Amino acid sequence: MRLAEERKYWVSELCRVAEPVLRLLAARELKKTMPVQSAAGQDRSDVTHLEALGRLLCGIAPWLEGSGGADEEEERLRQQYAELSRGAIAAGCDPESPDYMNFAEGYQPIVDTAFLAQAILRAPTELWDKLDAKAQKHVVQAFKLTRSRKPFAMNWLLFSAIIEAALYRMGESDWDPMRIDYALKQHEQWYVGDGAYGDGPSFHFDYYNSFVIQPMLVDIVAAVQGCYEDWDAMHASIKERAKRWAEVQERLISPEGTFPPLGRSLAYRCGAMQSLAQSALLGELPSSVTPAQARCALTAVIRRSLSVPGTFTADGWLTIGFCGSQPNIGEHYISTGSLYLCAAVFLPLGLAAEHPFWSGEPEDWTARKAWSGSFFTIDHALKG
Repeated sequence: MRLAEERKYWVSELCRVAEPVLRLLAARELKKTMPVQSAAGQDRSDVTHLEALGRLLCGIAPWLEGSGGADEEEERLRQQYAELSRGAIAAGCDPESPDYMNFAEGYQPIVDTAFLAQAILRAPTELWDKLDAKAQKHVVQAFKLTRSRKPFAMNWLLFSAIIEAALYRMGESDWDPMRIDYALKQHEQWYVGDGAYGDGPSFHFDYYNSFVIQPMLVDIVAAVQGCYEDWDAMHASIKERAKRWAEVQERLISPEGTFPPLGRSLAYRCGAMQSLAQSALLGELPSSVTPAQARCALTAVIRRSLSVPGTFTADGWLTIGFCGSQPNIGEHYISTGSLYLCAAVFLPLGLAAEHPFWSGEPEDWTARKAWSGSFFTIDHALKG
């Protein structure tokens, strides 16, 4: 695949995932149209639409914020999707909208308000500054509704923290530094070594270090940099741990572009590679992984995750599954909206087409080198 075609493939897959959600929500017709698939006996219709909005935008936000597309067609698409995204946010947060989302009842909305907050932090110009005043007011009101419930003592602490970080970015004087402080300090206590955090007091062998923990820690400390010296002092170690976790992720990608089906929430598919994608976006890849190497690995993962028959319905909606349609792997909290966290793999589209990530000649990733008998670098644990 030629370099320009590879980026076009990423953009086409992003649009394929995003189009039905954003088009219908911007038209305020999402709730009446989107199918809601969930585990047997589970009704997730009160939370699934916010899941779709927050998770999708969390992944595509850097592309919306960028302006370094490969050609005029990509720039046209970017502007079109940015406008749809603003319309979707306005529709989901407007109490008078038929697509007004649930921010106030139950615990799940804390999660997906957090992903929406992360999206705004990743695209502050396109997803916040360009919103009209009425929509901005509704977003702030919606975010503050999540304060009425206490998050669980696990990665969920970061959800409340990143909501407050977004409110700080929005200029809200009553943003709560304590919610941020508690999440940062508690995760420091839960660090288990070699770039990995426990999900709460115990380590879980799953992809939550990538789905939530590492990316949100990185984005939170960046958003509130300069507010408190003790937070700033954590910045370097958080970045180094994220870089190490990206290194681990790159080595988990097989020569064929697959990765181990470990732990829960496998229905988020290629969203499991968010840490590697974010490190590439931020220019924080480990020395053992070149930008082009990361691109080739992630392209292989996208192909294996999104090109399998059964991944999408005939109408273009994601189905529950890890590879194709596998409804049995959806936990009780999984529904159609949940699946859109797969979009987190697209973060490097925020880089300009001239960036080495996109312009570098194709390179094999670590597992492909290793299993072909080629030279590859040995692995080293992160000390401290």
